[in-house]
Amino acid sequence: MNLARYCLTNASPDRDKVALEVIGTAGERLEIWTYAVLTRSILSVANGLRLEGFERGDRVLLRIGHSSDFPLLFFGSIAAGLVPVPTSALLTSTETDTILSDSGAAVVVHDGKTALPQSGSARVIGPEGIAQLKQSDPGEFVNTAADDPAFLIYTSGTSGTPKGVLHAQRAAAARAPMYQGWYGIHADDRLLHAGAFNWTYTLGVGLMDPWANGATSVVYDGPRDPQIWPEILTASNATLFAAVPSLYRRILKYGEVSEGSFPNLRHGLTAGEALPAELYHAWKARTGRELYEALGMSEISTYLSSSPIVPVKPGSPGRPQTGRKVAILDETAEGDKFAEPDTAGLLAVQRDEPGLMLGYWNRPEETQAAFRGDWFLTGDRARADEDGYYWYEGRADDLMNAFGYRVAPEEVERTLVGHPEVSEVAVTTVSSGSGVDLITAFVVPADPDSFDETDLAAFAVDRLADYKRPKVYRIISELPRTPSGKVQRKALSKN
Repeated sequence: MNLARYCLTNASPDRDKVALEVIGTAGERLEIWTYAVLTRSILSVANGLRLEGFERGDRVLLRIGHSSDFPLLFFGSIAAGLVPVPTSALLTSTETDTILSDSGAAVVVHDGKTALPQSGSARVIGPEGIAQLKQSDPGEFVNTAADDPAFLIYTSGTSGTPKGVLHAQRAAAARAPMYQGWYGIHADDRLLHAGAFNWTYTLGVGLMDPWANGATSVVYDGPRDPQIWPEILTASNATLFAAVPSLYRRILKYGEVSEGSFPNLRHGLTAGEALPAELYHAWKARTGRELYEALGMSEISTYLSSSPIVPVKPGSPGRPQTGRKVAILDETAEGDKFAEPDTAGLLAVQRDEPGLMLGYWNRPEETQAAFRGDWFLTGDRARADEDGYYWYEGRADDLMNAFGYRVAPEEVERTLVGHPEVSEVAVTTVSSGSGVDLITAFVVPADPDSFDETDLAAFAVDRLADYKRPKVYRIISELPRTPSGKVQRKALSKN
């Protein structure tokens, strides 16, 4: 069981059919990759990496932006039995240093456009090296086992330190319940995804699943202004579109959208953050198309969803996909006790779910703590209604969700408090009033009279990826705390 082989051969597509299409701003076809050419190129990269001396299980840190080189290196590494570590192109050198150190990657592959780690002894392969890898003679898919490591992706930890989520080769095949339980996908589909490749949402929905179904993945390489998306949807002939709710909201606000827009689109897909009922109604009223939501996470991908065969209940992410074993556990009890009907509790997925991660990289204690008996605790709270639909009730911890990215407040706070003008700081998300949550920093300055918010924002630019940076700064005299001294972030979020 090799994940790359599964994705490229599961549906036994016509080898001359288009698997990957890269389009530009005006919808022009910049690159067209058939299944035959794509598979050959991935196997060339795989063989090239082996010829460079990298051994099975070595981690490959990917510092590549939104281009066709990303899937070639990601799937090529897996085809070779290596373990790719996809990272956001937005990360700074400091953030990349942290991931390189933790992952122990043997090599960093970059496109010449992303920040590189400044420490460590890993080999570095740049644009010229990538070109050489792609020119290698094609090899064969390595015969890995279903439980062998496939890829390692970093997510925010509750301690504020990014932690690696290690997935098995079986992870791609385990996504099968989504095919009809969320997408309603078939081989004739053209799926356009608006996210970045380092995200599990994009890796799965934008690449793995279209190819595993013999469909076409459409990648847009151009500006991300919201008003351009209606034109891109039309020009790309996309039949399915995947994005986060905040992008759908911005498309409605800034784009020219009507029922006559993007005529080939059957419906939209959304995940990464909760879809407000009012946004669902607005999208459906303006476009005449359904919008199907799913709930998931880096550790397992999606497991709840609505779909063409699971009618939407606005405000709910849907029901458990066929074959998924999902439960709501009693928050006040130990062990496997379930919550009472229509009562909020801890959302959990059974331990034997094949799509579940192998564990947190080099963190056995945290891996063990994520389980209660036979159940993996997702960190989310939810309740289930009498029809089996689940209703999201927020996080059980302080992790923030901003535009689909999960961010630990501790990581942002540790960075900001390093500024000499900051005495204390607490970070949380605050609603903007339009259904969008913004990361907000509540700052207790060392000297209120001389404090410069602009200087603190500039300080953050050099140390935090854009999606982690506060969008709002508020000056306060003191942080609210519990009697034991713990900061009450939830109290701040109400301000």
